[in-house]
Amino acid sequence: MRWTSALAIWFLFCALSVFFVLPFGVRTAEEAGAERVPGQAESAPHDFRPGRTALRVVIVGSILWGLFMLNYRYGWITPQMLDVLDTWNDAATA
Repeated sequence: MRWTSALAIWFLFCALSVFFVLPFGVRTAEEAGAERVPGQAESAPHDFRPGRTALRVVIVGSILWGLFMLNYRYGWITPQMLDVLDTWNDAATA
């Protein structure tokens, strides 16, 4: 695999990791003991820290990417193993 392809896959894993990371570590104004600003949603974070979130995204995305690359290299899980409808064997016999 070319390094540009690996880099593109890393970016995709980081983009996917945002959805895993965002719900964790969020405290609302009520949980923090602060007063809400007029018009603020009850579920809005009290103190959003984008730097910490970005660091978590990079860590989770890099771990997932590393597992993907190891699987790419060593072939632990192949498409044939995930073929529950047995379409790979049907294509080979046709």
